[in-house]
Amino acid sequence: MRAALWLLALFGVAVAIALFAGNNQGTVTVFWPPYRVDLSLNLVLLLLFAAFVFLHAALGALAALFDLPRQALRWRAQQKERAIFGSLLDSISHLTAGRFIRARKSAEVALAQEKSLAGSGDKLANAPQVRTLAHLLAAESAQALQDRPARQEHLQQALEQSSARDAQETHEGALLRAARWALDDRDPQAAIGWLKELPQGVARRTVALRMKLKAARLAGQTGDALETARLLAKHRAFSPAAAESIVRGLAIDLLNSAHDPAQLQRVWTALEAAERAMAELAVHAAQRLTTLGGDAVLAREWLLPVWERQGTLGPGLKVKLVAALEDGLDTLDPAWLARIESAQRANPRDATLQYLAGMACMKRQLWGKAQQLLMQAAMGLQDVRLHRKAWRALARLAEERGDAEAAQLAYQRAADE
Repeated sequence: MRAALWLLALFGVAVAIALFAGNNQGTVTVFWPPYRVDLSLNLVLLLLFAAFVFLHAALGALAALFDLPRQALRWRAQQKERAIFGSLLDSISHLTAGRFIRARKSAEVALAQEKSLAGSGDKLANAPQVRTLAHLLAAESAQALQDRPARQEHLQQALEQSSARDAQETHEGALLRAARWALDDRDPQAAIGWLKELPQGVARRTVALRMKLKAARLAGQTGDALETARLLAKHRAFSPAAAESIVRGLAIDLLNSAHDPAQLQRVWTALEAAERAMAELAVHAAQRLTTLGGDAVLAREWLLPVWERQGTLGPGLKVKLVAALEDGLDTLDPAWLARIESAQRANPRDATLQYLAGMACMKRQLWGKAQQLLMQAAMGLQDVRLHRKAWRALARLAEERGDAEAAQLAYQRAADE
C-alpha cells in the first residue's frame, strides 16, 4: 500500500513538472555589457539545481577528507576495544575449559590492552567494569591454581576498580566471589566478613544466603545458620522436603548445644511453631530434656502433638516416640495412662504400643496385665533395643512372682538379641 502511494505521488510530481516546464514561456536575461544573454527559466532552474547538487557533493567530499584522521583514530580505538573484549572472551573460554593458566594470561592481556587504550587518550565507556571483570577472571584462575597471593592481589584490585558508581554490580559480584573463595579455603570467618560488606538488598539474595548458611555451619553458629535456612526456605531456594530436612537438622544441633534444662527450654521456645510441630524434632527435644534431668511432665507436653498423630508416624519414628515416653513412666499421670491404653486398644496388634502399655502397667505394679502385654509385644517387636528391653522386663516380672526358670529363660532371650 505504501509503495502504491509513493508511485502515485511520483506520477503527480512528474505531471506537475511537465505542466510547468512544458508551457513555461519565462526567460531570464543577463546583461553583461556590452553583451546580453537570454536564458529560458527552465534552463536556469536546472542549472541552479545542478549547482546545488555539485556544491553539496563537494562539501561532503571535503568534510570526509578532513575527517579521515579522526576516522583513523576511531578505527584504531575500535580495534583495541575489540582486542580487549576478545581477550576477555578467551579468558572466559579457557576458564570454563579448565585451562586456568591460559585464562589468567588472557585476563592479564585484556588489562594491558585496556591500559594501553587509556594511555592513548581513549577511554572505554565501561572501563571500570572491564577492569573489574578481568581482575576477577585472573583471580578465579589463581584460585583454581591454589595461588592465593595472586588471587588476593587481583581481588584487591578488582574491589578498587569496582568502587566507582557505574560498577556497583561488579563490586557486589567481587564480594560474593571473595566469600565463595573463603569458603573454599574453609575459612568461614573470612566469608562472613565479606558477606557483611554486601548491601542489605544483596545480602538477602539466594546466592548470598546460601553462602551465609554454609559459613555459619562451618563456624558453628547454629542459630545464625537456622535463621538463614528459614529465609532460604521462604525464598523457595530448596524443595519443601530438603528445606524441612535442613531446618530440622539445624534445630536438632541447636537443641544439642543446650547444657541444662533451662537453656533447652529457651531454645525450644525460640523455635517457630512449624518447627516445634515436626515429630522428629519434638521427640529429640523430649529425649534431650530427659537426658539433662529435666521435667518429664514438660517432656510429655512437648510430645503430646506428636502422640496425637502417632498413627501416621513411620516405624522408626514411632519407636523413638515410645522410647521418649518410656523415660518418664515413673511420673506418668492418669491422663497419659488413659491415652496409652486407649491407643493400644485401638491398635491391638501394634507391638510398640503393646510394649509401652506393658511398661506403663509394670510401673503401676499391674503385674498380670503387664506380663500379658509385654509377652505379646516381645513376639512382634522388630526393634532390637525394645525387644531386648521387653524380655528383660519379663524376666523381672518372673522374679517378682518367684519363677526362676522363666526369669532365666527371659534373660537368655534378651541376651540372644
